[in-house]
Amino acid sequence: MTTTVTPDLAACISAALSHAPTGLLIGESFRPSSSGKEFDVNDPATGQRLTSVADASPADALEALETAHRSQKAWAATPPRHRGDILRRAYELILERKADLALLMTLEMGKPLVESEAEITYGAEFLRWFSEEAVRFGGRASTSPTGDTRIVTVQEPVGPSLLVTPWNFPLAMGTRKIGPALAAGCTVIVKPAALTPLSMNALGAILIEAGLPAGVLSIIPTSSSSPTVASLMSDRRLRKISFTGSTEVGKQLIRQSADQVLRVSMELGGNAPLIVCSDADVPHAAAEAMKAKLRNNGEACTAANVFWVHESVLAEFTAQVAAQFDELTVGPGYAAETNVGPIIDQRSADGLQELVEDALQRGAKIVSQRPSPENSGGSYFPPTLLTDVPRDARVVQEEIFGPIAPIVSWSDEDDLFNHLNASEYGLAAYLFTDDLTRARVFAERLEVGMVGINRGVLSNVAAPFGGIKHSGYGREGADVGINEYLSTKYLSVDAPL
Repeated sequence: MTTTVTPDLAACISAALSHAPTGLLIGESFRPSSSGKEFDVNDPATGQRLTSVADASPADALEALETAHRSQKAWAATPPRHRGDILRRAYELILERKADLALLMTLEMGKPLVESEAEITYGAEFLRWFSEEAVRFGGRASTSPTGDTRIVTVQEPVGPSLLVTPWNFPLAMGTRKIGPALAAGCTVIVKPAALTPLSMNALGAILIEAGLPAGVLSIIPTSSSSPTVASLMSDRRLRKISFTGSTEVGKQLIRQSADQVLRVSMELGGNAPLIVCSDADVPHAAAEAMKAKLRNNGEACTAANVFWVHESVLAEFTAQVAAQFDELTVGPGYAAETNVGPIIDQRSADGLQELVEDALQRGAKIVSQRPSPENSGGSYFPPTLLTDVPRDARVVQEEIFGPIAPIVSWSDEDDLFNHLNASEYGLAAYLFTDDLTRARVFAERLEVGMVGINRGVLSNVAAPFGGIKHSGYGREGADVGINEYLSTKYLSVDAPL
């Protein structure tokens, strides 16, 4: 399959790219890096350069932190209603420009356009949600048990916050952090992933247009993440880090956070099991399993990693999923017929191939494997459905992060949970059963932070998102998301009898 870039598509691409500034946002406007260096952003569908963006250095990062530090007091003193109004205006601007923002996202990340549009809507919702939460947090007052003291608590912004966002959801992972931070009164420095900085820069431009004061938000794309982030983490002016990404990098950041005793939020890796019970509605489970596995090209920490199917429904479920795999079309995300786009880069695609080869060497079989575009220059990987996969295969043990679906059968519940809960990860799980009691018992036994019951999509702005064990700690979204950016101060007020 090849996709011709027609004059109309070329014009749309040009318009989308024009909405993404290519500088660093520090202070009042976007500007070049202090070194003058830039790095390229490429289209994973073709491997071709889209544009170049300013490459932040540690010196640029410290300038952004100084700007955030200077702006913190005034932003914290800004009336909550005013902070909320800015977020609300940004929400409306994002929806007005959804088409261009979605195409921009597909260009730099690769997902099908319809999924980019869904992310734009989802990401905007965090700004609307936290525009409303901005006026709802506060404190409480009570009388001490002895009656001679009033206990008053107030909530205050933590202070300048570093938000490190991943490449797979380049706008929504930003709004999920930026929304509560700004609503709480924290100034913010965002370090977007080097593979997908354009969506974040476009979001920054929208927030400025919505009325966000200069200095409250900085955006520092960089090709040298480790030294740039380390320079901020070692500075006492920074008070908070929120990170979404791999467990390995998250552990490094947790260690670095200790020197300045930073507030830390971590949303890390996953290995989400999708469990199909003997009494499940198999056609429904198969349809939802496709969403759980292939949404975002399978490149999601909440993606179903392995389909664990009860032996009594194994043949039916496998046939149902195979039929849907056989209908997949792989290609550029901006092609209308595409429902699985390219993998983010060739290194990731090569890693997926290694997982499949390991499984095959251990006795697994390919049930379905869709063709990918040839000679496109892009980093494609064929969606692959595997059966007879042994539990010791790498594709079972490791986070896949791509369109590979291993099916493993089970029969004994205790054996299943002993295996699943032995995983170091604990982010999400999916469960399909028509028995309410079984759903409750299974959900309680699973050592994860989130469980989808008879549905393959978990994310919701009104729900607390996060995991346990090596999948991180802290929660994003819902009414609790803003608490990650607030500290509680206790006042003891004399109240003579």
